[in-house]
Amino acid sequence: MEGILWKWTNYWNGWQTRWFVLDNGIISYYKSQEEVSQGCKGSVKVSVCQINVNNIDNTRLDLVIPGQQHMYLRAPSPQDRQKWLVALGSAKACVDSKELKVAALEDTSSLSHKKSELRLYCDLMMQQVHAVKSAATAEGGPEIQKIDDASSLLTATCDTFIRTLEDIMRLTSSAGVIAVPYEMPIPNITKNNNSTKTPRQSISRTLSQENR
Repeated sequence: MEGILWKWTNYWNGWQTRWFVLDNGIISYYKSQEEVSQGCKGSVKVSVCQINVNNIDNTRLDLVIPGQQHMYLRAPSPQDRQKWLVALGSAKACVDSKELKVAALEDTSSLSHKKSELRLYCDLMMQQVHAVKSAATAEGGPEIQKIDDASSLLTATCDTFIRTLEDIMRLTSSAGVIAVPYEMPIPNITKNNNSTKTPRQSISRTLSQENR
C-alpha cells in the first residue's frame, strides 16, 4: 500500500505531507512521490511498532517503537486511516506469525502487546459494522458503494483480528499458560445445632409417623 500521509516533523514546520510506502513488512516515507527513486527519508519495521489511534482525531495514527521512536501521522480522511490501519495490522500480523514459527516469542510483553492490538481491531470492527449499517439504512435507500467499501474494510479487519487471535493462542501455549477450570462455589450451609439426625433418620421417622 502507498499514499500520502501527514507526518509531524517539529514545532517549527508542523505537519508536512510525505509519500508513504508499505511493502514487505516495512513502512518507508519519502518527501514526495516523485522523489521515491532518490531514496527514502526513513523507514520502520512494522513488527517492532505499536500501532496507536487517537480517539479525538479520527484521522490520526501513530507508530511507536517503545523507548526509541514516535512517528505521528495523519491520514487525509477517516476512511484512509482505516485502510492504513488494516494494511499495517495485516502486515504486522503476517510478520509476527512468521517470527512465531521460527522462534517462540513467549515473553509477557509480546502477549500484552498482542492483546492491545486485539482490542484495537475489535474497535475498528465495531466502527466498520456501524458504517455498513448506516449505509444500508440510509434515508434515501441503501448506499451500495459505501456498503461495498465498508464491507471490504470489515473483511480485512476480521482477517487481521483472527490472525492476531491465533498469535495470542500460540504465545499463550508457548508460555505454558494453563486455563484454570471454573469451580462451582460451595454454598455456606449453616448447621442446625438442635437437630443431629441424618437425612435417612429423618425420612424413616416421617414414614413411621405416617403409619401410625
